[in-house]
Amino acid sequence: EARVRGENRIEVRAMAEPMEASASGSASASASTAYPHVTNIDVEVILGQYTGHALVSRLRFVAKKAAEAKDETLELEALKLAFAEAKKSEQTALYQEVTEAIGGRCGPDYACDAMWVEQVDRRAAQKKDKLESELNGYKANKIKESIRMGHTFLGEFFYEKGELNDALKQYVRTRDYCTTSKHLITMCLNVIKVSLELEHHLHVLNYVQKGEQTPDVQQDSVSMDKLRCASGLANLANSKYKVAARKFLQVSDELKDTYSDVIAPQDVATYGAFCALASFDRSELKQKVIDSVTFRNLLELVPEVREAVYDFYASRYASCL
Repeated sequence: EARVRGENRIEVRAMAEPMEASASGSASASASTAYPHVTNIDVEVILGQYTGHALVSRLRFVAKKAAEAKDETLELEALKLAFAEAKKSEQTALYQEVTEAIGGRCGPDYACDAMWVEQVDRRAAQKKDKLESELNGYKANKIKESIRMGHTFLGEFFYEKGELNDALKQYVRTRDYCTTSKHLITMCLNVIKVSLELEHHLHVLNYVQKGEQTPDVQQDSVSMDKLRCASGLANLANSKYKVAARKFLQVSDELKDTYSDVIAPQDVATYGAFCALASFDRSELKQKVIDSVTFRNLLELVPEVREAVYDFYASRYASCL
């Protein structure tokens, strides 16, 4: 039976830890380390695979693990990239956290610019007032589509600022003003994205279900793939490895980089493969992983994981581990 037992048990929970480093704390479980060989991490690869909050969360995670491993070069490389992302996105709270972590070790260019922070916060306050005023006008006119967009714009504003709870409230409020299937899917995916970062996994699963029940969503393969990824992440975080494996294994290779602000295709292959190793029997492993044409295409993105699966199935346990 193809299970991982005893001292050879694979710590599947460790795979989700990079999702904790932002407020995903995104995208989601805990473990002592997800990268036992942190000095082998190539931050340029991370830059190529992720965008937005997912990118920053991983950069901060790498910096944290590099600091624990006493690898200051890698730590500062990751922090400088996180600094650039924070400044580009004008997330002043994140910017201040990163500059504090750098602690003056990279020279004056990476010191906290209090004047810049003040200017950005002032502009943000003005933009928030403008968006709220526009939303109040839409409500007064009782135009459903305008109200939906007003809440969406406010949600995007708070999300970009890193104010996740406020973003979630705005995205949830759009639900009453959705008039098409596309609107409903957009609402569900927005709520799911924020909920993953907040580690509200039950909320994620609830909105995945709502998304899957939306008319015509089955014809939208990319949205279906995103819903499956989100369900996989939430079930992985809840230690439901078999359910997580099945969700990840259903993701098509059409996902590509369309969900790069949450998860990369390489992650889907890695999480799906190891969850399957931890929970499938031998026949299910062969049928749903090794013989799956769709998942095989994803596995090609992570050759070391592909070889681990094949070695495990062939009982080459030493090579697998």
